Amino acid sequence: MTVLSIHHISLIVADTQRSVAFYHEVLGLMVCHDRPELGFNGAWLTIGSQQIHLLEVDNPDPVTGRPEHGGRDRHLAMAVDDLAEVEKKLNERHIFFTRSRSGRAALFFRDLDGNGIELIQVEKAG
Repeated sequence: MTVLSIHHISLIVADTQRSVAFYHEVLGLMVCHDRPELGFNGAWLTIGSQQIHLLEVDNPDPVTGRPEHGGRDRHLAMAVDDLAEVEKKLNERHIFFTRSRSGRAALFFRDLDGNGIELIQVEKAG
């Protein structure tokens, strides 16, 4: 057996529609419409061949009191081709972020439910 890739990551959210709007407006992610009925609200968002699964379920983790810098907490890291565009969107929405402490072109922020997100600048393909 060989692990081939990450298929999805699940994030707990308090309000599915609010979170879908956030991920669409800030990161441009789209809803995958083939999510089956699972007995709770949620949504699947597509990132290439991978997905983020938003789960509207009781959260066993604290959403406050997390480290200010998301690099010192559990987080989802995604590659982007225009970090400046995302910074602009975060600033427009007054969403706090920190830059990578390693000197890389990367930043960390939290979604509306305290989930840590890292965005790493990569060269555009092609």
